[in-house]
Amino acid sequence: MEILIAIVIGGIIGWLASLVMKTDAQMGIIANVIVGIIGAGLGHWLAPMLGLGAAGSVVQWLISIGGAILLILLLKVLGIFK
Repeated sequence: MEILIAIVIGGIIGWLASLVMKTDAQMGIIANVIVGIIGAGLGHWLAPMLGLGAAGSVVQWLISIGGAILLILLLKVLGIFK
């Protein structure tokens, strides 16, 4: 059940990040889930290094979306997304 929840939340995070980065048309649901899950992990790994604490659920969502946006930015730099 936890895996299903992670997939759904990862998909939502990836979708929101792809809307912000204007890559929604290029990304399908699988890419949204992968970017959302990996991006959320990246965001929560980087946040303490930047002095950001995940104090509430809204902040945790914003950190997760920020990590996914950073991941999409890195993928754009590598030429995977245009």
